[in-house]
Amino acid sequence: MRTFLYARVSTEDQTTDNQVQEVRAAGFAVEQQRVIVETISGSTIATQRPQFAKLVERLERSDVLIVTKLDRLGRSAIDVQSTVKSLADRGVKVHCLALGGADLTSSAGKMTMGVLAAVAEFERDLIVERTQAGLARAKAEGKKLGRPVATGTTAQVQRLKAEGKSQREVVALSGLSIATVKRHWSPSHRERC
Repeated sequence: MRTFLYARVSTEDQTTDNQVQEVRAAGFAVEQQRVIVETISGSTIATQRPQFAKLVERLERSDVLIVTKLDRLGRSAIDVQSTVKSLADRGVKVHCLALGGADLTSSAGKMTMGVLAAVAEFERDLIVERTQAGLARAKAEGKKLGRPVATGTTAQVQRLKAEGKSQREVVALSGLSIATVKRHWSPSHRERC
């Protein structure tokens, strides 16, 4: 039996050091070559993450994969469940420290995963309901929804362009985003104001 750690962060300015420390503090002895570190968004499906895919290729029956929290495997409950099931089908146990080190491939672990998936789905549904209610209320109050009109932007961009400024210089001088400057760079995009 070999033990692996999958430690993931979303951005380059984050570090996986705390995840590695947590696992060692929990008493798991993971050899350095079995610590798999990845910097990628949790919204990327686990099977589409390069380092995770390489890890899965290395895993063998009776190996153990440890994560500190479920969201290290993914943000979507469906993705996490699918990943855990796929690993369980190959005889790999998946332990999550945040769930008391529970083996997610065991009967109790599967039940825990089911409850967590139901709670996650319930929370998503609540967010959708609140968002829709808020939009309906704003619309009923006569508030205009959507992107605000950039009044005077085309004229400002065209004036700076006529002065020989580059798009980057216009961004620096006007405080507009590069996307907005590009959108108003061509005279065919003149505003009606």
